[in-house]
Amino acid sequence: MTRPGKATITDIAKRVNMTTVTVSRALNQPEKVKKQTLELILKVARELNYVPNAFARNLKNRESRLFGLVTASLENPFYGEVIKAITREAKKRDYTLMLFDTDGSAELEARAIDTLLSYQVAGVILSAVSDDDQYQPDYLSKLQHAGLPVVQIDRRLARAPFAGVYLDNEQSGYQGARALLAQGLRHLLVVAGPQRSNISLSRLAGIRRALEQWPEPTTLEVVHGDYNQAPARDAVRAYLLGGKRPEAIFGLNALMTLGALQAMREAGLSRSDIALFSIDQVHYADIYGDPIPCVSHSTAHLGIGAIDLLLRQIDDPSKAVEDLVVEGRLLL
Repeated sequence: MTRPGKATITDIAKRVNMTTVTVSRALNQPEKVKKQTLELILKVARELNYVPNAFARNLKNRESRLFGLVTASLENPFYGEVIKAITREAKKRDYTLMLFDTDGSAELEARAIDTLLSYQVAGVILSAVSDDDQYQPDYLSKLQHAGLPVVQIDRRLARAPFAGVYLDNEQSGYQGARALLAQGLRHLLVVAGPQRSNISLSRLAGIRRALEQWPEPTTLEVVHGDYNQAPARDAVRAYLLGGKRPEAIFGLNALMTLGALQAMREAGLSRSDIALFSIDQVHYADIYGDPIPCVSHSTAHLGIGAIDLLLRQIDDPSKAVEDLVVEGRLLL
């Protein structure tokens, strides 16, 4: 059965009062169709928001067993682990996964969505390139018009009508700051993501709440590292070159924490000089006998939760689904 809002060749044929053979030929072999006929068919196809089904030719019987996963970065170990959990769960449930790494590019993200629509996937799990309120990609209307089940993961697109699986970012920031304060550290430098990122804003809100509640005077400074190692390293390097020395550096994800550590090493500083704390685990640090305390989130919980939300929408599109929020766990 065709999903609401998803036009087919048959729909176009009915509208133009032609056979499906003629419509199919116009869409796939336009040189074999009269110009006037072609123009009419293409006009109606645009009006109906028709998207060609790339799987229809050879894999029509597998359409309902395929879904897409669009992620902003495979470089981040956190996303890599979430994707691994999603992939394993998809296999258990006899679904095939199409994975797109947009590398932080809005253009590649839009292209990935178009590709998934053309394959008429059963649903999409989306971790967008930005969670800035100003980011409103054009493909949102396409997804809504197609009636396609969508689950957001980690990053929430403002005003997008899709369910999602998210971290309790404010509480994670709060837990981390409390842990540092409990160690007697009062001057904190936070390495955050983009200034308008809602994830960073929420984590910073939690940190500020912890500092405001603390009975002793505290100092908080913030630099921004774009969620990646190199920008975080550069931001912390510039801060340290300015002659400042915080008592602790709090990285709002693992890559930014690694960037901060790299900048410290370049400045001849060790963790005995400046304490480190991270949201999300910095893997393999314990191998070198120097684990970094953190607030850890269950990537398996995120991945399985995303699959569950998606399949519930696929099984019953009319049933409302609620967001799932995953809490962090303090690892000292």
